[in-house]
Amino acid sequence: MQALAELNLAAAAQHTRLVSHSLNVERLSEKDREEVLRYLSERPLQTFGLAGFVRDNGLVSPHNRGTFYACRDQQGRLEGVALIGHFIVFEARSEAAIAAFARTAQQCSDAFLLIGEQADVETFWRYYSPAGQDARLYGRELLFALGWPVAVREAVPGLRLATMADLDVIVPAHAECTYIESGINPLDTDAEGFRARCARRIEMGKTWVWTEGNRLIFKVDVVSDTPDVIYLEGVWVNPEERGKGYGSRCISQLGRDFLQRTGSICILVNEKFIAAQMLYRKASFKFIGYYDTIFLKQKTH
Repeated sequence: MQALAELNLAAAAQHTRLVSHSLNVERLSEKDREEVLRYLSERPLQTFGLAGFVRDNGLVSPHNRGTFYACRDQQGRLEGVALIGHFIVFEARSEAAIAAFARTAQQCSDAFLLIGEQADVETFWRYYSPAGQDARLYGRELLFALGWPVAVREAVPGLRLATMADLDVIVPAHAECTYIESGINPLDTDAEGFRARCARRIEMGKTWVWTEGNRLIFKVDVVSDTPDVIYLEGVWVNPEERGKGYGSRCISQLGRDFLQRTGSICILVNEKFIAAQMLYRKASFKFIGYYDTIFLKQKTH
């Protein structure tokens, strides 16, 4: 029975290889923007990351820290969209398209993070791992989404958009968030680039803070902002102020404001962070599904 199962699995893999070779993977350009956004809008809760990159930076930009690719069938129809570079993020509607993106990603030797829906990442990894980068750290994330109604909590009058005057307190807080997730402190590996990326988010009006004097109490970043979904990351509460409900108050307040102009708000939370999950549930977020993250080792040349 085991031999038969292995034979069936091998046959299925061979079929996928044959089908995927009938697909074409090509680099995208700015002329493809509207087609890509229409494709991504078919599943807005699952494609917030890709849509955010396209809307903020376009399809060709150094700010994407990678290259956008399309996977098309023989009639030229989109079967998938992927960003491959520092991040590997993809949306694909078939195993063959995922396999095609995995082979393309094998040519990238400096990817940092693979992220996606649990089943899709597992499929991608089967095709990618034989010749791709090794895994350094694996994690599982829970996707939470917020829609109406939103719990009404005590207002936070000091919650506001960050300015460049806040940069010096935002950088170490966001670095802490990155270190907790990835095990790497970006201030040790790319301090100048990390600070520049934090500054750009402030300049784009994507970072919200609550400060008292020069002391940061709370911060969060809006990574993706579309009519369908606003995606948040980098939620940070001052360690001296944790356990006081400040995080849920700030998130609830932003939720009420943001839902005036978007369909839902979502956030990913590591399955190990029980306190953070409780914070979002308290703020009326609902569990949607599981995502996998694989932090990658860079290949040696």
